[in-house]
Amino acid sequence: MHTEHRRVAWRHHTNVYEINLRQYTKEGTFNAFAGELPRLRKMGVETLWFMPVTPIAKEKMKGTMGSYYACSDYTAVNPEFGTLDDFKKLVRLAHQLGFKVIIDWVANHTGWDHVWTKTHPEYYKRDEAGNFKAASGMDDIIELDFNNPDLVKAMIDAMTFWIKECDIDGFRCDLAFWVELDFWRKARPALDQVKPLFWLGEFDALDNPEYLEVFDAAYAWTWMHKTEDFYKKQRHIPALENLLQQYKSVFLPGTTGLYFTSNHDENSWNGTEFEKYGDMAPALAVFSCTWDGIPLLYSGQELPNLKRLQFFDKDVIEWNGTYALEAFYRKLLTLRAENPALASGNGQAETTILDFKQDEHILGYVRKCGVNAVLVLMNLSPYPSRFMHNDSGITGKYTESFTGEEKDCSANQWFELAPWGYKVYVT
Repeated sequence: MHTEHRRVAWRHHTNVYEINLRQYTKEGTFNAFAGELPRLRKMGVETLWFMPVTPIAKEKMKGTMGSYYACSDYTAVNPEFGTLDDFKKLVRLAHQLGFKVIIDWVANHTGWDHVWTKTHPEYYKRDEAGNFKAASGMDDIIELDFNNPDLVKAMIDAMTFWIKECDIDGFRCDLAFWVELDFWRKARPALDQVKPLFWLGEFDALDNPEYLEVFDAAYAWTWMHKTEDFYKKQRHIPALENLLQQYKSVFLPGTTGLYFTSNHDENSWNGTEFEKYGDMAPALAVFSCTWDGIPLLYSGQELPNLKRLQFFDKDVIEWNGTYALEAFYRKLLTLRAENPALASGNGQAETTILDFKQDEHILGYVRKCGVNAVLVLMNLSPYPSRFMHNDSGITGKYTESFTGEEKDCSANQWFELAPWGYKVYVT
């Protein structure tokens, strides 16, 4: 069953920038972050995703500051970041500059001393001994019981608060697949009536395709893991191409994937994009911004940030006034926002993976919409490559986005790529 939701049109050309507010500035506040908005807008960022802005539970708190994801009150602001008015002001400013704003929503669980543990203990699941039930593998959070209709209503009311009070544009739903699909089926239409929203779900589209009935975009976790294995273990392009075809087959009309090389979990627990992908990281960033999906950037990737940020303690990104990758990302984000061939999930841009018989290290595809075409070529190997394309669908004059190189893509045209190199040709 696929209900027709009021899916927002701006999602087709958006990108998402994840903000780790605690580590973004020395102050770690909404007001301090506000100063970054003009720079991010200039870089081409469209949607700002704030990690949870709610207060953090003190009981069983991890580290010196606790986890963003252990909430103590769904309708209040973390005092570490400022006040509710500060956040409202920040959202207003972001809207004036042309951004959309989404907030992280943690529906599955709360911290141990969330206000509901006192006012509504019946909202929680219990273990065999009748105590609150810790979430699997995480002892600082306890699970809510979505079989309780009163909890369902209270949760929807709490989400409504942020739309009405702060005029947010959507939610990034943490561990969405840990919560019964039935809850999201109720929540989305109720909240979209207040204001049509963008719904980003943290679940892999291949593992939980049924959740696409509700969400506009799903994570491409499998792609993230597979590309790391590709770089570190076995370099086999057909395995990547097969995975991309699998993804294409599960997305419902209007839905799409979220592609990234880093985010808060990955950076802190598994390493920076350079630890994971080494020399392949820039090519994968090009992929995230040009494939049929929504690109995600994490705080500091434009620097680039080379350290794993502490998760439960203060550990500020080491900004130095130079944003070495800003121009690289601006080129990609702007191209994606403006070129109809790079739209995602609107059913109008076609994506075709190309076959390069002479070199099995090339991943290439063409995206088309009407007269617009974008040809993306990546050399996923440490060796320089010279190869020919013989796809009759690629004709006419193309310009390479990064270098301005002009190319007449008639038949039998040779291409050259440096080791781990990439080119993005646009008609």
